[in-house]
Formats: sequence, structure tokens, C-alpha cells
Amino acid sequence: MVKVLVVEDDKHIAELVRYALEKEGFQVLEAHDGDRALEVVHTERIDLVVLDVMLPGLDGLTICRLMRQNERTRDIPVIILSARSQELDRVLGLELGADDYIAKPFSVRELVARVKARLRRHVPVQEGRKMVRSGDLVIDAERLAVEAAGKRERLTPTEFELLWVLAGSPGRVFSRDLLLQKVWGYDYAGDSRTVDVHVRHVRQKLQRLPGSPQYIETVRGVGYRFRELSG
Repeated sequence: MVKVLVVEDDKHIAELVRYALEKEGFQVLEAHDGDRALEVVHTERIDLVVLDVMLPGLDGLTICRLMRQNERTRDIPVIILSARSQELDRVLGLELGADDYIAKPFSVRELVARVKARLRRHVPVQEGRKMVRSGDLVIDAERLAVEAAGKRERLTPTEFELLWVLAGSPGRVFSRDLLLQKVWGYDYAGDSRTVDVHVRHVRQKLQRLPGSPQYIETVRGVGYRFRELSG
């Protein structure tokens, strides 16, 4: 059974989210402070975390950052749920490694939809491929990694899916809305910064590989495309 950790200090909200997720068949664990949340992700097999920002003890952004720095927890999807809805807060959450960000007050139905969308993303399996090659770049679905000249760079699952979609159709221009649908799995009304932040993270990781060109190009006013390279 898929296990979701809900980290929320408001027990009424936690109960509401728990009820909605359990109704959809998820097993739900709760943590009401940051220290307990970090303990749970290290001792339980957690498939996804719904994470409030303002918490007793460690705050949600710190938890997200620490999860991404740890080998055991770095691939666990994180959806931030926060009353801090300003663009700067949203971007900061994404920069620290969150896969998605939902502002309070929120629709429980939307939250459940995003949880389900995040958990069912298996683009490489669905497309029946394990690798994509472009020039000297090898994109490896089994390891969620890219490699060039013997050097490997690991991506988060969301970063990998974004790169996989773009590299799977080199030269094709993808709008931000289309990338949100293909990678995040829902029709996201609004914040294209989710795509922009993840593209920036992927670019930074690709640029650390030997001889790496600018693989992902910005098409001004439209979106992004992957450069067509021989090889």
C-alpha cells in the first residue's frame, strides 16, 4: 500500500487530509512537528510527503532541504502545503527541492489529485525505453541519471521526468502548460515558475558534465526544447 506522510501542526487540517487520502486507498502517517517528520522519513518507507512550512521545531523548508541532501530520502516526492502563498515563498520551496507547492486555503480535492498525479508518474516505463542518447549524453531511466564522458549526474525523479519528456522529442517546443501536464500530470492553472525552477535545476546538473553544451533551450514567449544533437 502506498504510504503518505502528512506533516501538519494543525491537527484539524491533518485529519481532513488524512480522511481524504485514506478514502482514496492511501495509508497515511502523521507528524505534527518538524523533528518528528524527519524521524519518520528516515525510519518508515514513505512514498510521498505532504509538508506544511510553518512547523514547531524544524520548519518545512529545512526538512525539504535535508531530505534532498540525504541518499535515503532524496527521491521521495514532496508537496508543500503552506499559508505562505507569495511568489518568493513558492519559488524558495521549489528551489529547495519540493516537487509541488499548494497554497492555503486549499481544495482537498485538488490536493488529492496532485498526490495521485505525483505518485503515478512513470514516464520511462510507460514509453518502454530505458535510455535516450543525444550526442555524448546518455539519459538512463533505471538510475534516474545522465552521463557524459564517464561522469554521472543524478537527478530527482521530477527533474528526470522533465528531461526525459524534452529529450524524447528533440527539437520540439514544449509550452510550460504542456510540460506541467506531461510531467506533473494535471492541468495546472497558473504558476509556470514550477517548470522554470525545475528546468534551471536540470540545466545546472547537465552543465556539471564534461563538455556539456546547452541542451535545453528557452524559446522566448513559448517554453523549452531539447537541442537536436547527432549521436
